[in-house]
Amino acid sequence: MRIAVTGSIATDHLMTFPGRFADQLVADQLHTVSLSFLVDNLDVRRGGVGANIAFGMGQLGTNPILVGAAGSDFDEYRAWLDRHGVDTGSVRISETLHTARFVCTTDADHNQIGSFYTGAMSEARLIELKTVADRVGGLDLVLIGADDPEGMLRHTEECRARQIPFAADFSQQIARMDGDEIRILLDGATYLFSNEYEKGLIESKTGWSDEEILSRVGHRVTTLGSRGVRIEREGEDPIEVGCPEEERKADPTGVGDAFRAGFLSGLAWGVSLERAAQVGCMLATLVIETVGTQEYQLRRAHFMERFAKAYGDEAAEEVQGHLG
Repeated sequence: MRIAVTGSIATDHLMTFPGRFADQLVADQLHTVSLSFLVDNLDVRRGGVGANIAFGMGQLGTNPILVGAAGSDFDEYRAWLDRHGVDTGSVRISETLHTARFVCTTDADHNQIGSFYTGAMSEARLIELKTVADRVGGLDLVLIGADDPEGMLRHTEECRARQIPFAADFSQQIARMDGDEIRILLDGATYLFSNEYEKGLIESKTGWSDEEILSRVGHRVTTLGSRGVRIEREGEDPIEVGCPEEERKADPTGVGDAFRAGFLSGLAWGVSLERAAQVGCMLATLVIETVGTQEYQLRRAHFMERFAKAYGDEAAEEVQGHLG
């Protein structure tokens, strides 16, 4: 099963300031702020929802096709993804813009000052999925993740026109989209991904009830935080899957991306929706135990041991053969 993952490709530059921002601010001079903070350390982490999801799928051996836009500074990141089983042949490289990046400084009180540079991400709207499909011999599913909004709309419309099944996953872009855009992006989706808060926001912005949305998508997949995930289909009982027990909680960033990676990998393997959701929850648990969105290691024996403990030997046997 050939799955293309569209979405942002970015790096995070995270710095720590040992003092307090508040001590550097002068109340009557806030209209003319000019400050520089000497920071203690810098962490550069690979990110972007498209790259995060593709990385997880690559770890599970399902060879996803990453579709997005990056800059000429993408070479090292590309090599990393290639080494981890991701097909990066359809990533557009901008001739003028750098790869998107988030730059953030955190002080001793955990206050943050950050900036997000969209950069090459804005060129995702120039990518044609037909070119991607021709290169790899066809597409069975396209995940349309958070990216340049115009790019998301173009990919959705092209999937409909070419009758390619697609999964709608607005993620953080839902905050800037209006009801009309959201209705376009979800109508006819084979899968609609969101968390509980986003689920309510989708209904509020579109004016469609839960029942109306279920009638317009094949499956509604709602992540429930520590309670796992719920999968709904019109006219059928929902499927609910819980999360494995965490060994520690290090960093929640990228947990949703990891769930999607596991779930999509399960679809690629042809296992049941319940099993796919279980794989997603297991991978998400590994990510929450690790600092960074692509810093975890998938050790197969350890993965299967924990999977069997959480979901039983029968479930583990069904997944084991696909994981290798």
